[in-house]
Amino acid sequence: MEKFIQIHQSDNVVIALHELSPGEVITVNNSNITVLDQVPTGHKMAITDIEHGQNLIKYGAPIGHALQSIKAGQHVHVHNLKTNLSGAVDYTFNQNLNSLNFENRNLTFKGYSRANGTTGIRNELWIVPTVGCVNGQAQQIADMFKRELNPYDIDAVEVFKHSYGCSQLGDDHVNTQKALARLITHPNAGGVLVLGLGCENNQIADLKKFIGDVDEQRVKFLVAQDVEDEVEAGFDLVKQIYEAMRSDVRSDVSLSELRVGLKCGGSDGFSGITANPLLGVFSDFLVSQGGTTILTEVPEMFGAETLLMERAENKQVFDKTVALINGFKDYYLQHNLPVYENPSPGNKKGGISTLEDKSLGCTQKGGTATVVDVLSYAEPLKKSGLNLLSAPGNDLVAASALGFSGCQLVLFTTGRGTPFGSFVPTMKISTNSDLFNRKQNWIDFNAGSLLEGKSIQALLDEFIEHVIAVAGGLQLNHEKSGFKEIAIFKTGVTL
Repeated sequence: MEKFIQIHQSDNVVIALHELSPGEVITVNNSNITVLDQVPTGHKMAITDIEHGQNLIKYGAPIGHALQSIKAGQHVHVHNLKTNLSGAVDYTFNQNLNSLNFENRNLTFKGYSRANGTTGIRNELWIVPTVGCVNGQAQQIADMFKRELNPYDIDAVEVFKHSYGCSQLGDDHVNTQKALARLITHPNAGGVLVLGLGCENNQIADLKKFIGDVDEQRVKFLVAQDVEDEVEAGFDLVKQIYEAMRSDVRSDVSLSELRVGLKCGGSDGFSGITANPLLGVFSDFLVSQGGTTILTEVPEMFGAETLLMERAENKQVFDKTVALINGFKDYYLQHNLPVYENPSPGNKKGGISTLEDKSLGCTQKGGTATVVDVLSYAEPLKKSGLNLLSAPGNDLVAASALGFSGCQLVLFTTGRGTPFGSFVPTMKISTNSDLFNRKQNWIDFNAGSLLEGKSIQALLDEFIEHVIAVAGGLQLNHEKSGFKEIAIFKTGVTL
C-alpha cells in the first residue's frame, strides 16, 4: 500500500497516507528520501531541500514560505511554514473558462413539485418564530401537534429556534428578516406557521414585505400577544396547514431542478485529495445536467480566489467576486482582527498548515465550471450553474445560508467529523475511511476509498446514485437523530 501521495508534479511536499517514522526510506520521482521526522497521517513532508523564505508548493501552487531551512525528509507544518497572505489585493480579470465533458443522462429524482414552480426534496411542517422570545411556545405547539395527531404521512415537524428578531440594527436586522423570509418560503417545507410575539422589531407586517406572496392555506401567521392562548391557537393553525400538505406526493423531477450547497468543516490533510475533488466533479456533473451548485465560506477562498475569478462568466461576475472577497477582508479589518487567522486547531491537527493550504483544498468543491453569479447573504438563486455566496466559514451559519438561498441539500465534506445538521438535509462525506468506519452514526458517504484504489469515475457514479436517493427521501444520519438547526449571520451591535 502506498505510504504517500504527491498531488502535483511540481509539488515540493508529499502527503503521508500513513504515519511515517524516522529512518524509513521512500522513493519519490525515482529518488530515495530518508524520513527525518515523525510525519503524522495527512501531514506534509519535504521531498527537496527548501531554503529559508522559499515557497512550499502543494496542489501545484504556493501554500506559504519556509520559516527556516527545511531538509528533504522533514515534517512540514506550522512550526516551519507561514502564510504568504497579507492585506488587500488588486485583481485583474484574466478569464480562463473550461468545458464540461459530461453527456446529458436525463436523470430524475422523486421530489415535491410546489405550486410556485420550485421543487422540494422533503415535505416538512415548520414553525418559525419571528423572535427568540417565542421559541418555547413554538416548541409547545409542535409537541402538542406531534403528540395528538402523530403525523406519520409527512416527513417531519420542526421548530427553527433562534435568538434574534429584536434588539438588532441595520444589516443585522435585515439579515434576520431575509433569512427568515427565505426559510418560510423554502420548498422543503410543505407548510409553515410563522409565530410572532407582537412587540419585537421584526414585526410580522414588516417581515411579510421580505416574504412576498404565499399560499395562504400553507403559510399562516400568529401573533402571540393578540390571542388568549397562543399554544391552542397555534395548534389549530398547524392542524389546518397539515390538512393542506398531507396529501402531497413525490413525483419524477428532472435532476436540473436540484440545487445543492457545497460545504466543508473539520477539514484534514486529505480533504483536498478525496472528498472535495469528489464534490468538484459532482458539481461539474450537476451543472452539465442543468442543475445548480453554490460555493460559500468566503474566508476559505482567500489564497485561491483568483482560480474562481478567472472562471467568472463575464466582467460583471468578476467584479462581484472581487467585491465578495475584499468585502469579507474589510469585515475582518473593521473588527481589528487578522484577515488570515485560519486554519482551526482541528485543521492543523489534521495536517493543514496555512490558509492557502486550506483554501486550495476547499475551493476544489466548486469543480471547474463557469461562475455564473455571486449572491449576497440570504439572496435567492436566480441562475442555474455554479454560484458563489457571501457567508462565513462557520459550519452552521454557512450551511444555513446555503439553505436560505434555495439549496434543498447541502453536501458537507469532513476529515474530523461532526454530527450537526442544518435545516435542509446535510450529507456528511468523509475524507478518509477511518472516520467513516468509526463514526457511521455521523457519516453518510465515504470518499476515503479514493485512497484505496477506487477510481474517481466509479466513486462519482456511486455518489450520484446516493444523492438521487437522498433527494428522493432517503434519510441522512442527522435527520435520523433529529439534529436540525438554523444559525443567522450576525455582525453588529445588540441593543
